[in-house]
Amino acid sequence: MASERNAMAPAQPTPITPALLAAELAAQAETALQASPVPSPCRNVCRMDPASGYCEGCLRTIEEIAGWSSAGDEDKRRIWAQLPQRAAWLAGEEASP
Repeated sequence: MASERNAMAPAQPTPITPALLAAELAAQAETALQASPVPSPCRNVCRMDPASGYCEGCLRTIEEIAGWSSAGDEDKRRIWAQLPQRAAWLAGEEASP
């Protein structure tokens, strides 16, 4: 009976690796940079990494997250443009952003 309950339990999402996050953000950034209004990069993870100072889901700083709703499209595009580099840095593929 216990094995049946385990088989019916919803699957846990696979944790995203820094390399996968870098690839996804790079692909999404291309579209976001052209969009109007500029969409939020939020991925509904919303956990700040104390070591990097970035959100683990969208790689924005707490200041960028807090100011997003009042920021203009130019500022939002600037943030989007930085996200792939931040992700690559966290994946160990680039020097510090």
